[in-house]
Amino acid sequence: MFVFNNADGGTVVTAILMWLVVFAALFAINEFTRRFKWVGFTAFVVLPIVLSVMWFTVFSGTTYKDWFHLAKVYSSTAGCIGFWCIRFVHGTNKKTGKDWKLSEKKWALCFPPLILAINILEACVRDFQVGQMAITVPKAVDGLLVFSGPWNYMNGIAGLLNIITITGWFGITIRKQTKKDGGRDMIWPDMLWFWIIAYDLWNFTYTYNCIPSHSWYAGLALLIAPTLCAFTVGKGAWLQHRAQTLAIWCMFAQTFPSFLDSSKYMVQSSFNTTIYTCLGAIALAANVAVFAYMIIKTVKTKRNPYLGELYTDVKQYHAVKELAE
Repeated sequence: MFVFNNADGGTVVTAILMWLVVFAALFAINEFTRRFKWVGFTAFVVLPIVLSVMWFTVFSGTTYKDWFHLAKVYSSTAGCIGFWCIRFVHGTNKKTGKDWKLSEKKWALCFPPLILAINILEACVRDFQVGQMAITVPKAVDGLLVFSGPWNYMNGIAGLLNIITITGWFGITIRKQTKKDGGRDMIWPDMLWFWIIAYDLWNFTYTYNCIPSHSWYAGLALLIAPTLCAFTVGKGAWLQHRAQTLAIWCMFAQTFPSFLDSSKYMVQSSFNTTIYTCLGAIALAANVAVFAYMIIKTVKTKRNPYLGELYTDVKQYHAVKELAE
């Protein structure tokens, strides 16, 4: 699946060690930024402004300038800013004297699924775009080697199904503060493990299809870090963790692109058509299964998955719901 030895002296040992460093850094930075309000603000508002100036001035000759990389870094950062506001913005109505929280406004709760859907759609467009290029041997496109095939279309369809199966966003709420964790995470009870796993399978396949030299880090490490956090210390807040780790990674990749593309830590795809096909089929099958489950649940419960919550009778839903304020 991966080729670890490269001309710059990289080996499987250096690749695994650096993978562990990247994974640990993503997990740790996410923990630090989610637990401390103003650290999160600095990381996802102040830092991107400073880096943006540098990308188009000091680093203009090396940073990524294609539409996809720029869209990814700014859309993930926009998600982090929006989620920060949902978690912390509140006030008092001057006319009525009543307190209000942004997390209680239905129009604000439409933002998380919207930015998530946009982020997924960007990747779907890229998968279809690479598929239409009909590249039969690995070829550099925007500085990255890609390889076209039916797997691009299978995974693009899987991503569209992943968007369709986003449910229950009006149930998004805030995690109550405790002595051990005062982060006030944005939790989403209806976003359960099966949707997250289907997303991870789809997204890993996308990275393998469209940014193969990044897939070892931006695929595996970047997907496992938020998923592990969502199933352990930060239960129920997968989308927040995903947005923050993605924004952190994208800012790093924009600033130091040579780490992924021309260093001894670079890991490339094997460009094996069987592996591409299997990954595309697995991602598609997983998302078809989640879509089928959503339809069955909708029919049986007669609940609208987009205007309300769908999985309220599932054990894991209640485990997350109990964490809410």
